[in-house]
Formats: sequence, structure tokens, C-alpha cells
Amino acid sequence: MLVDGYTCARKQYRLGSHDIHVFMRSVQFDTQFTSLYTGCYTLTTRNAVVCFLVIEKLKEIMTEVENSINTFKEDQRQSFEDLLKEERTCSQEISAFEKKIETWSLAVKADPKLPHAPSGKVCLAKALEEDLPPEVTALERFLQQTGGKQGGWDQYDHQSFLKVWTKHNGKPAYRKEALLYLPGKTLEDVEQHEDWYLELLYLQEKKKEAIHRWKAERQQERATRLQHQDELESAARREREAQAETQQHRAEEERREAVARLEGWKRQRRLRLEQEEEQRLTEEILQRRKAKEERRRQLEVKLALEAHIRQKKKEEKLLTMQKEEQEQADMEEKKRLAGYGIKRFQERDFQKLETKVQERQEKEKQELDRQKRLAKLKEKAEAHISRDPSRLCKLTKGWEERTKEIGPTGGGPVLQMFHRAVPSWRQDL
Repeated sequence: MLVDGYTCARKQYRLGSHDIHVFMRSVQFDTQFTSLYTGCYTLTTRNAVVCFLVIEKLKEIMTEVENSINTFKEDQRQSFEDLLKEERTCSQEISAFEKKIETWSLAVKADPKLPHAPSGKVCLAKALEEDLPPEVTALERFLQQTGGKQGGWDQYDHQSFLKVWTKHNGKPAYRKEALLYLPGKTLEDVEQHEDWYLELLYLQEKKKEAIHRWKAERQQERATRLQHQDELESAARREREAQAETQQHRAEEERREAVARLEGWKRQRRLRLEQEEEQRLTEEILQRRKAKEERRRQLEVKLALEAHIRQKKKEEKLLTMQKEEQEQADMEEKKRLAGYGIKRFQERDFQKLETKVQERQEKEKQELDRQKRLAKLKEKAEAHISRDPSRLCKLTKGWEERTKEIGPTGGGPVLQMFHRAVPSWRQDL
């Protein structure tokens, strides 16, 4: 199809073989570039899909890690709460023991048969019953009412009693030997202490059983809580798996839609590239024709401009020659007029010089005549001169000489006066 298009374009626009060769090379380069760009874009699209799947997998892993962290935090919180409860229980027991120890010094025997603690222990026992198990409360109440761990006896007597009682394993025969170790005690006191000790052992056994039972209950509660937590985790895990599967299906649908959109975009782009290629070919051919016409027009303009420049140079040269000739003629005319004027000036100056010489000679002659007349007048003048006021208004001889008319001295009319030209023979006059 491209070859047919090239043939038609060559016939229509009358392109040469060189132009067609250049055009074919440019089209081949554009085709290779388009193939390379399409391959790069396909590779980029695949990488984008892979990156999207990796990101989704990372999101799932991070969600599981976050859930595990939350579960661990919940377990730790529950453990801390249990430890706090145990700490409060231990603190209460320690406080009870401290109060019991403080009340031992105040214990008195209300009954000679069975020693017991004072009535102030009742309030403490009631306080213990509220927080401790019944068996523990019963043991504490028994110890408070009977005088503590020795049953109202001192430590030495109680240890002696325990030694003998343990030796005979609690058989009645121990009583005679016990009286030997307890000189201040009677047989009735020993029997009462024996009853007290048996009751103490019974209550201690009950307390141990209660503690064991309490620990078993706590263990059962913890196991139940862990089982419930495992069930919650299983449900959450199943929910996460369902969500992950849903997200995977959605991602698959989106990927298929993206692939479909990509294929449609590729088709549109391929059509657009073909149209652009045809349009570019047409524009390139038109541009070449325009460039050729422009070069031809520029060549014509250049030739016309060169002819105009040559004609203008000829005219300028002719005008220059005419101007030079005119200037030469003007210069010669000025020289001729200047020579004629100089000659006229020389003649006039010579005439003026002769006139001045004659005038000077005439003045000298007149001066001599005047001197002679004055001398004659002086000889003829009388010694007394009469007064004549009118003589002041008469013209003097000098004024009369000045007012005499002087005739023309030139030889004719002056045509032109050059004030700047001074002859060399007049410079010192």
C-alpha cells in the first residue's frame, strides 16, 4: 500500500529519483522507530502488571502482620491485667498478714480452754472475707481467734510440742513425753493445743486445695480465652482470605479490562500513526515543492537585484563623472574670475597709490605755500590787532581745506570688492 502511495505521489508531484530514495529511507526509519516504541511500551505494560501484583501481595502481607501485632498486643494487655489482679491480691494478703502480726501482741486468752484473739479481729476478718477465698479466710480467722501460728504459746513451747508430736506421729503416747519438755503445761493444755494443731493442719490443707483449685480455674480461664482468641483469629484469617480472593478476582478483572483498553489504544494509535504518516508524506512533498518554487523565486529576485545594482552603479558612476566635470568647470571659471578680479584690484590699488602720492605732494606744496603766506602775513601784520568778535564765527583755513571737493580717483566703476584678498605690495602700507 505504501509503494502504491509513493508511486501515485511521484506521478502527482513529479518527484525525482533522489527525492523518492530519501523519502523511502525516512519512512523505513520511522517504521523501525515505531516498532521499537511499541515493543518498549509492551514491556513497560507487562512490568506495570507485575508491579501491581507484587504491590497487592505486599498489601496482604502487611495486613497479616498488622493483625498479628494487634493480637499480640491484646494478649499482652490481658496478661498485664491478670498480673495486676494477682498483684492486688498479694498486696491484700500481705496487708492482712501485717495487721495480723500487729494484733498478736494484743492477743489475750478469753477462754482458759481455748485461747483466742481479741474482739478487734472481727473487723479484720470481715475485710478479708470480701477479697480472699473462703478457705483462706477461714484459716486467717482461725489464726486470729486462737493467737497466731503458735496457738497462743511461745515459740519454744510450740517447737517442743511439734518435735514430740512429730516423733510419735501424733499418737496419744506422746503426751507423757511432751509434759517432760513442757514443765509449765498441764495435760489438758497439751490436749487443747493438740486439737488446735489438728484444726490448723486441716485448715491449711483446705487452703492448699483452694489455691490449687484457684490456679486450675485460672488456667482454665486462660485456655478458654486463648481458644476464643484462636477462634477469632481463625475467623479473621478466613475473612482476610475471602477478601484477598475477592481482591484477586477484582484485580484479575481490572487486568483484563486494562489489557482490553490497551489493545484498543494500540489499534487507535496504529491507525493514527498511519494517518499521520500519510499526512506527513503529503506535507513533505508539498514543502519540497514550495521550497523549490521559493528557490526559483529567490534566484529570479537575485538576478533582478544584481541587474538593478549594476544599472545603479552605472548611473552613479555617470553622475559622479558629470559632477566632477561640473566641479572642474566651476573651478576653472572661479580661477578665471579670480585672476580677472586680482588684476582689477591691482590696477585700482596702483591708481589709489598714485593718487595718494599726488595728494601728499600737493599737501606738502600747499603747506609750503601756507608757510610762505604766513611769513608774509606776519611781516605785514601790525603790532596792534583790533578786536573782531565776528572772527570767531568764521571758518578756519583748515576747515576750508577739509571742505574742498575731491574729484574721482578711480578709472571706472568697481564691479566686485574682495575684502580678504590683500596684495603683497600693500601689506606694509
